[in-house]
Amino acid sequence: MKAVQVLFPVFFMLFLGYISRKKQWVTYEQNEGAKNLVLNVLFPFLVYNVLVSSKITSNFVIHIVYVDTCWILIYIIANHLTKFTGKRYAHISSFLLMTSEGGNVALPLYLTLVTASNAINTVTFDVGGILINFGLVPAIITKKTAGHIKPSILFKKIITSSFMIAVILGLIANLTGFHHSVMSSQLGPIYTNTIQMVTGPIMGIILFTIGYELKFETKMLKPLFKLALVRLIGCSLIIAGFFLFFPQLMQNEAFKIGVLLYFMCPTGFPVPLQVQSLVKNRDDETFMSAFISLFIIIALIVYTIIVIAR
Repeated sequence: MKAVQVLFPVFFMLFLGYISRKKQWVTYEQNEGAKNLVLNVLFPFLVYNVLVSSKITSNFVIHIVYVDTCWILIYIIANHLTKFTGKRYAHISSFLLMTSEGGNVALPLYLTLVTASNAINTVTFDVGGILINFGLVPAIITKKTAGHIKPSILFKKIITSSFMIAVILGLIANLTGFHHSVMSSQLGPIYTNTIQMVTGPIMGIILFTIGYELKFETKMLKPLFKLALVRLIGCSLIIAGFFLFFPQLMQNEAFKIGVLLYFMCPTGFPVPLQVQSLVKNRDDETFMSAFISLFIIIALIVYTIIVIAR
């Protein structure tokens, strides 16, 4: 029943987006406008808040470095597997293999199995995902779309992007204790209420847009399942790495459950928005939505297996 409580809102927003396209309640242009609002205006605030609120320890940093190294390796290897996964979606497929959706899938499911004090386990992985999604991915996309451009100009364009500024400011405010000082002052409640107002609509809008673009077409099933296989293998290797490099931590049941569940969750929901400049047509958007929806089902299967095995 707890799983239903967690996932019903997710599926409801997906369905609402899907039915809005079917019934033509929302036009394609309006849906694109919603995505631009989230990507360009609201997301940087979410990135800043996650980074500034995270407890940074030595293990925290080590796990982030390990996870991000794995995502980068998967991306590099995937770029050499396009003959297998299909060239039709090669320009976007590699990005769908990096990061997992923690905040809206992994964490809520995880908290139905463990106490809230263990939430830091998946939050740590999510911070690593944020650095990939809002640091590496924009840099790669900028390089792809900018073509031949001077390295200095490219670096300036990357470092001055709203996402990178949010990452830098979030880390500085965290490490210097500035955020703690703000939260301890009379400004704390003002910050909390403001950030809740700004970030509250984000995931609902993203799920709506994913549902809006959701279709399962016969022509995309083969590349869809091939890419899913690559992601499953890659994520399984990340999990195996935790057993190899962090055996003591993996003896802790709560930590192990977090690892097993998190890396079987769908690609981070922000990814389809991040790669918009590479999207060629609506078929690309449909493929990304179908891929994420497929892994929501996979996450539910893994969650069920964990519950039965406990």
